[in-house]
Amino acid sequence: MSSDSSPAESLATEALAAESAPGRRSLIAGLVVAAAVACIVVILLVLPATNRDPYTRQTLELTGSAEQGSKLFLINCAGCHGIAGQGLVGPNLHGVSSRKNQRQLIHQVVSGQTPPMPRFQPDPQAMADLLAYLNGLV
Repeated sequence: MSSDSSPAESLATEALAAESAPGRRSLIAGLVVAAAVACIVVILLVLPATNRDPYTRQTLELTGSAEQGSKLFLINCAGCHGIAGQGLVGPNLHGVSSRKNQRQLIHQVVSGQTPPMPRFQPDPQAMADLLAYLNGLV
């Protein structure tokens, strides 16, 4: 507020500010509701798509063998993750199943989206075996 303004102008400015505060609150509330609705729509579109992935669905329906998974791990993964999964070039995999759910683990293995990890898509039974092994790395 400048020193050139009259008391009447000051009161008018304060009255306008007071009137616009509820309007701002309404705008903010509307934006929050719109963002929440957008998030719900995205979730409803993304989750069913992950359930439709036949490879993931088929893998999760199988019972894996940690012993067979260990063999697959030694052949395909130990070069980067270490013989015991302790991490080398790739991260330490101990406790990975507490950091990622089963679908995320499958996606991580088959996608190759985090270089230098290559794409790797074993048959569903082999993937179930690898999951059983990874779940045992605590």
